[in-house]
Amino acid sequence: MGIYGALSTAVTGLRAQSFSLENISGNIANSQTIGFKRIDTDFVDLIPDAAQKRQSAGSVLAQSRSTNNIQGDVKGASTETYMAINGDGFFVVEPRIGETDGSAVFGGTNYYTRRGDFELDKSGYIVNGAGYYLKGLPIDTVTGNISSSVPNVLQVSTAFLPAQQTTRVNYELNLPQLPKTPTYQQSQTSGSELLNAADFLSLTADTPAKATGTISTTASAASSTVASAGDTLTITIGSTPVTINFVSGGGTSATTVDISDASTDTVSEMLAHIQAQLTGATVSLSSSGRVQVAATNTTDTVTIADATTGSTATGFGLVDATSNPTVSDSVRLAARVNSITADQADEFIAESISGGAITVYAGNGAAANVQMRWAKVNSTEHGGAEVWNLFVLTDSSATGSEAAWTRVPQDYTFGSDGSANPVVDHTDLTNLTINGITVGDVRLQFGTNGITQFADANGTAEVTQLNQNGYAAGEFVSVSVNDNGRVVVSYDNGEQVEVAQVITATFNAVNQLKRMDGGVFAATSDSGEPILNSGSSIIGASLEASNTDISEEFTKLIVTQQAYAAGTRIVSTADQMLQDALNMIR
Repeated sequence: MGIYGALSTAVTGLRAQSFSLENISGNIANSQTIGFKRIDTDFVDLIPDAAQKRQSAGSVLAQSRSTNNIQGDVKGASTETYMAINGDGFFVVEPRIGETDGSAVFGGTNYYTRRGDFELDKSGYIVNGAGYYLKGLPIDTVTGNISSSVPNVLQVSTAFLPAQQTTRVNYELNLPQLPKTPTYQQSQTSGSELLNAADFLSLTADTPAKATGTISTTASAASSTVASAGDTLTITIGSTPVTINFVSGGGTSATTVDISDASTDTVSEMLAHIQAQLTGATVSLSSSGRVQVAATNTTDTVTIADATTGSTATGFGLVDATSNPTVSDSVRLAARVNSITADQADEFIAESISGGAITVYAGNGAAANVQMRWAKVNSTEHGGAEVWNLFVLTDSSATGSEAAWTRVPQDYTFGSDGSANPVVDHTDLTNLTINGITVGDVRLQFGTNGITQFADANGTAEVTQLNQNGYAAGEFVSVSVNDNGRVVVSYDNGEQVEVAQVITATFNAVNQLKRMDGGVFAATSDSGEPILNSGSSIIGASLEASNTDISEEFTKLIVTQQAYAAGTRIVSTADQMLQDALNMIR
């Protein structure tokens, strides 16, 4: 190759070391740049074509080598819109190409970056420190599902969040087998844990035998239900049973009582029809509101029982038969208490237990506090089933005879294993009104095993879940990105709404991306097309630092400097040799 060849090779070496120095200086300069990927230098030897025994070392070529696959340190940040990617992938961003009427205009070109210092701009766009706008997929705020497959520039609305009416209350609890109400604690007598309907209803011969209304906030519509379709009552005189069946429709005849028949509208009419079916006994209503059955033959035993279970004193949903029936027996018609007046509120609270309270919302965002109390109305110990009723405080300002508490239209019955029997998945409250605020139709959602009756030493209801799906209108407060890569908008009513999904892009040949200003990369034919992902590797409130290691760069700087100095020695030596050759002819 000769002296001139050595000079040429030395020059390529100097040029290569200069190129390496340029990369080192760029790496050091960007050691604090968010998401920066350092550039390493590869040296490639160039060998001139020659016979195997005449080959020389040749010259050198310097090339850049990307480190896009090497992650920088992830550190926490106080800004909630900052984010980092843990692992492979890039944020998908787009530059603004102009502005029209104060609004940004985009060209639809995708770029890719690891720079995650995103913040909200004046127009609600999410833009990073280099001026690139974040792209992602919109989310349906009602269903919470992604509503598109095409990435768009994300823009967050800072408008008010409209109120949402409560339509569902998720309610799960355990009711104690023995509720230790204040009445139970004071009296310690059998049956004192039950709601005593006689404390709230006055049963007379003129009392309607069936309900004339449903849940209502007015006392006038809150009548008792003495008999319901499907109830049965068996009265045995001596050894002869007579079973009365209550139905709705078809008319009253023999042992069938139609609760919609005008001929049995009142208790006295109903009892008169039952009397006509009995021989050897007299049916009457006592002054205390109890049905009395007395046998004509004093040697006959009288039993009042439910024809289905055979349990004493459960017909009509009844309670409290005498414990040892002989010649005669009596039973209180345990009519369901549909409402509790303000005058009766204290006694009701003493005979029931708290079931929790929750704030629900009307369609206009008005808040209403729903207070719930549970009252046990029957039990197997007293010849019936394990039955509870739920009451809601519908008018906390009621006075006198105005209705304050209203019964939910559902009986909750439990088996011996503590589970609901039948299972009550939900109870619908039609046009729920609390303190004059009309909330609308609300579903109490219990689920398959959400309501149980297990023994509890405290005798109280243990609520395990109580939440609802409504909220008042809210004013925009802030926006953040969670660790699932979802953009979350927070409002001053406490609601957080997911509005968009940040996506990430991966490449098969990530180091073949083209580097551009602002820490972004463009896809090339060598890198392959981007593979879009859901952004599950995103870490919110974090930033990825530069992957430049200062100590390593300083080491490379020393090596480069020494290599460059060695190259200059080659040039000096070649120059001296040329001078010596020229001096030979002088």
